[in-house]
Amino acid sequence: MRCSGLSPDGSLVEMIELPDHPWFVGCQFHPELKSRPTRPHPLFAGFVGAARQHAKSAAPREAPSELASLHD
Repeated sequence: MRCSGLSPDGSLVEMIELPDHPWFVGCQFHPELKSRPTRPHPLFAGFVGAARQHAKSAAPREAPSELASLHD
């Protein structure tokens, strides 16, 4: 675990990360209060970007038979 963000006086840990994990960040603040649909907070943008990258690298799954028939 990496303490990646400290309070301004350096006495409190505000953010942690797990370096060996594809995307794990814990924070002791509210990034949702600074997010807007057209200007997401960097934590949200990073999370969505990591999820998209993971989806691209994951092996494609076969659609269940009832869903596959919808595409024919």
